[in-house]
Amino acid sequence: MWIADNWKDYQVLDTSNGEKLERWGDYTLVRPDPQVIWNTPHNHKGWKNKNGHYHRSTKGGGEWEFFNLPQEWTIQYDLHGRALTFHLKPFSFKHTGLFPEQATNWDWFSDLIQKANRPADKPVKVLNLFAYTGGATLAAASAGAQVTHVDASKGMVGWAKENAISSGLGDAPIRWLVDDCVKFVEREIRRGNKYDGIIMDPPSYGRGPKGEIWKIEESIWPFVELCTQILSDDALFFLINSYTTGLQPAVLSYMINTAVTKRFGGHVEAQEIGLPVQESGLVLPCGASGRWQRD
Repeated sequence: MWIADNWKDYQVLDTSNGEKLERWGDYTLVRPDPQVIWNTPHNHKGWKNKNGHYHRSTKGGGEWEFFNLPQEWTIQYDLHGRALTFHLKPFSFKHTGLFPEQATNWDWFSDLIQKANRPADKPVKVLNLFAYTGGATLAAASAGAQVTHVDASKGMVGWAKENAISSGLGDAPIRWLVDDCVKFVEREIRRGNKYDGIIMDPPSYGRGPKGEIWKIEESIWPFVELCTQILSDDALFFLINSYTTGLQPAVLSYMINTAVTKRFGGHVEAQEIGLPVQESGLVLPCGASGRWQRD
């Protein structure tokens, strides 16, 4: 398992009975987590001193309950000596605007980008698909990459821009695009554009800006095949993240090996990703990632 254990501003404090207790900077939240099927004593004081609690409804969805929590605040992540700053706010379906477990992937590909040691006039070109609020975009840009950030939500792209400005990356070479990821890649193929690294964090289900439907089990394989057509001949990496239980690490490994390794060489690793839990000393699983990199 790859563990995101370099955080200072974020921590999973405890987990029990379908929920996780988290510290986000100065504030403590309780949010549902389907992986937490155990029911252990609520010994950590944070359970009684929380600032926000997302209550899941038996009818689907849910709602937030707040206790002295600001509408927005920030936390930072230290990546190779640069502080990445993220604006947080509780919004629909339990989210805060950041998936902290992804930091283990930021560490991995930012290291590859830095070690590539490309000249200034030929930077590593990275494509971040389903890019959300830009955690991976900021990590790649801070490592020296030229990044294209694509998400179907105008609001999420605006949020990512705010994060970039707060991280001192407002003038970094980042293209911000509100677009359907599949249609964008199809256009890039026609234009002959290539990328040295591709990151994708596809949702289980989603809609594009014009109502395009995405179902991961049906859409992910043809999309991965499509993306291999815009990988450069000397590409560095290819990353897929999955929160869908059907896409286990072995499935991601098989898919990337078949689509990418057969064509470009290199090797694939796939693992669960997780976050350490303070109270138990164990690790909370948070999905899976498949990584390809050039040998």
